Amino acid sequence: MPDDQETSLGLFKRYLANNKIFKNREVLRHSYRPQILPHRRPQIDQVASILAPALKNETPSNILIYGKTGTGKTACVRYVGTELENASGHMGTTCRVVHLNCEVIDTQYRVLAQISKSMVGTDELASDKARIHIPMTGWPTDQVYQELKNQLESSGGVLIIVLDEIDKLVKKSGDETLYNLTRINTDLRRSKVSVIGISNDLSFKDFLDPRVLSSLSEEELVFPPYNAPQLCDILQQRAEMAFADGALDEGVIPLCAALAAQEHGDARRALDLLRVSGELADREDGDRVTEANVKMAQAKIETDSMIECIATLPTQSKVVLYSMLLLEQMGQIIFTSGEVTRIYKELAPALDLDVLTHRRITDLISELNMLGVINTRVVSRGRYGRTKEMWFDANTSKIWGVILNDPRLNSDELAVRDLEWVKSLFR
Repeated sequence: MPDDQETSLGLFKRYLANNKIFKNREVLRHSYRPQILPHRRPQIDQVASILAPALKNETPSNILIYGKTGTGKTACVRYVGTELENASGHMGTTCRVVHLNCEVIDTQYRVLAQISKSMVGTDELASDKARIHIPMTGWPTDQVYQELKNQLESSGGVLIIVLDEIDKLVKKSGDETLYNLTRINTDLRRSKVSVIGISNDLSFKDFLDPRVLSSLSEEELVFPPYNAPQLCDILQQRAEMAFADGALDEGVIPLCAALAAQEHGDARRALDLLRVSGELADREDGDRVTEANVKMAQAKIETDSMIECIATLPTQSKVVLYSMLLLEQMGQIIFTSGEVTRIYKELAPALDLDVLTHRRITDLISELNMLGVINTRVVSRGRYGRTKEMWFDANTSKIWGVILNDPRLNSDELAVRDLEWVKSLFR
């Protein structure tokens, strides 16, 4: 056994021995919450001023917070929430904050059950009646809602419900959840509820009933993107904790900041670039992180994110993409939406899929363009009208790999769709 252990350690020995780059890489993760949030004091103060009435057992206004990915929305709300709970403890009042990620908790039942679970888990003074556990499935939604109201009444105080990525909840389940949560105070006497919605998507309000929108968006805050100097400050703050002394070349942080500023001022993107740059240098057993490492990290992140994106596409989108790959394999560098549609309409029945209309296929092509998988342009064909041309910007071997990992697209039904078959469609 000791020999086996030594053999295993030997495999990782050279990776564990190199401490020349990182001191604590975890501070570069999105999940890390720093004590100080650079360049977000105005937004923190705004959220704090809106929630302050909770400390006097009054109902704060509901808030809608917008901003692109990586602009500090979630971090600021979590920070203010923690400070609010601490302050309420000193003042002898009851303020609780429940933070839900609506990308995962995306139905009314799950939202209500998770709020209940969070309350029961933190409320030591709750009566046995209020401690009733709501299962994550199985009850009628009305019963879950009533049980949550009972728990709120038993507990008293103010509950702040944070719905992160609220647009995912609305698009998946409609606005009934928000309708109930924004009106729950009318059924409560001893307790108050306030809702904070966080979204990257301004257009999600189009899905809301006007009555829900008016009660939810009592206060609206917009978080602006970070600029390059601000991103430099954020990276510098984390780098001091993350990296060993002298491990970063002088140009690394400004380059990471500049590249992320081009991507809508995304602090997450900047942190990922800095972390992956360090990891690449570390794996090479290097002494320092260089600008060359940053360039390699940028290429790696872009490839990895696109591959992940393709892997999670719906089947119909994958079949459209598969049709494009067949055209490229045939030697067509640029192809049209009509050509893609012709192949797609042959493939879909073989996979027992509903055949989409040309218009819906065009919509899926636009989504692939938006995700950066392909490039498109609309060209005029004179009296024959306009058509959409598209092409792949990078080597498609990795895209093929992801597509063929899908069992439906690597099946016997498609095995006969070779180059000659594709050519036969255009003869």
